[in-house]
Amino acid sequence: MVFRYSVFAIGLTAIISAPMVLANAWPAPIQALIEEGLKVHGEFEAPGGLNGYAATHQGREMTVYVTSDDKQAIVGTMIDAEGNDLSEASLDELVRIPQENELWQRLQQSHWIADGSADAPRVLYTFTDPNCPYCHRFWEAARPWVEAGKVQLRHVMVGILEPDSPAKAAALLGAEDPENTLHRHNNGDGIAPSAQPREIEDQVYRNNQLFEELGLYATPSTLYRQDGRLERVDGMPSEARLVEMMGSEAP
Repeated sequence: MVFRYSVFAIGLTAIISAPMVLANAWPAPIQALIEEGLKVHGEFEAPGGLNGYAATHQGREMTVYVTSDDKQAIVGTMIDAEGNDLSEASLDELVRIPQENELWQRLQQSHWIADGSADAPRVLYTFTDPNCPYCHRFWEAARPWVEAGKVQLRHVMVGILEPDSPAKAAALLGAEDPENTLHRHNNGDGIAPSAQPREIEDQVYRNNQLFEELGLYATPSTLYRQDGRLERVDGMPSEARLVEMMGSEAP
């Protein structure tokens, strides 16, 4: 199943801070909510002379509307005469898209093994455990797109499934040729757990932390961009979903 990234915003807001703004810049009702844990991500103009604020509270997205005299605030969704939700666009612009962009940067900075051409027009980050049979199935299913140069998989190596998973993940990351070693592992020449330098073991630890912070629960968990938004797929995708993830029918 694919989830729009906002479904695991609780994990994301835990690791991405809201913009810093001086406390005296806020209207009194907004400041009162901030003191109760509200995080304000941006301000926007709203109909009816109201000022809108896109915010989160304990990972939940919300809009807050303040009256023109800055004395009262209304927390909730604004609907027009046709029943259209007037809050979603502001939440997209001020909360979701900036968070998604920041997460994409965190994925780029994580510790992964490239699988496929660096010039591939489509990149997918997939959290991979060396002992995960579904990760192996996903690796196999992606071969047509990877081998055609259309997709690069970036395997964010984690060790969560078995006691020896962290050591195997470290052995893959620390290999002289990680991509070739990962290929051999998936082709039946399984990697053996082995001691690695502390730096490599720490890379697995930080990948595991990122996995947990994002509220992920299955391997593979795969993130990619689609029409400018970040998408997530938990587990082995269906054939139809695989085509959507890869951006085209199999070459």
